[in-house]
Amino acid sequence: MNDRDHFSLFGLAPRFALDLGALEAAYRTVQAQVHPDRFAAAGAAEKRVAIEWAARANEALRVLRSPLRRAAYLCERHGAPIESESNTAMPAEFLDQQLEWREALAEAQAAADRGALAHLVEQTRAEHERLVAELGELLDRRGDYAAATKLVRQLMFVEKFGAEADAAAAAVADRH
Repeated sequence: MNDRDHFSLFGLAPRFALDLGALEAAYRTVQAQVHPDRFAAAGAAEKRVAIEWAARANEALRVLRSPLRRAAYLCERHGAPIESESNTAMPAEFLDQQLEWREALAEAQAAADRGALAHLVEQTRAEHERLVAELGELLDRRGDYAAATKLVRQLMFVEKFGAEADAAAAAVADRH
């Protein structure tokens, strides 16, 4: 077993399209094999190894469960680092959309406009779904990891904004 590969740890094909049910089942199988409780009577070295494997399984699950983290992981595995801190170049249309969303969010929050906030949340979810579908095409069908890195960076922005829009909508809903 390659101890550096999250997919092989769970016996899954290294693909963006992933059956989350199969991932969860594989995770439970691995955890059952390496859970520290199984090694309660073992020596210190065996316990340490079991704890390390359990932690690795938890990390692998965290990465593979998230479309954003899974896409970034696949890109980096194929020599296409995301470079989210150093490479901030984005298409002008995407930046314009982000600006429009930010302005709309500020206005909707100021007006406590639940409808406008719900609309922003829906727009964000639709954009998230579109980016995830496009990532699937680039990663699984074309193998274009360099192009996928650009979409991963966009998806990072969309997820962050989506969380902000969700929080704003919840805060307004709590006030009413």
